Amino acid sequence: MMDYAASKAAALAFTKSIAPHLVKEGIRANVVALAPTWSAPNLAGLRFTDDYLTDLHAQTALGRVAQPEEVAPAYVYLAGDADSSYTIGETIAATGGYTDSR
Repeated sequence: MMDYAASKAAALAFTKSIAPHLVKEGIRANVVALAPTWSAPNLAGLRFTDDYLTDLHAQTALGRVAQPEEVAPAYVYLAGDADSSYTIGETIAATGGYTDSR
């Protein structure tokens, strides 16, 4: 998963570096970093195998992957000026204690 890790690190660094420039235009740049989250393709078995999902469960402190309604509030927070108007260039981690130790 080197390609995934490199692209994720690049996205985080890009967001951090571009945020001060975008804020001058009234745009706040932030990132939500997620651990694996259930979705329709996951439930249909189209994306991850059962063995892979079992392994993912074991790697989180909570012993399961996230549900969409558990991570959605991070996006709602960032979308609202009332709560996050001073949040710029940050990464919000919604990982459930996930660590990819492989």
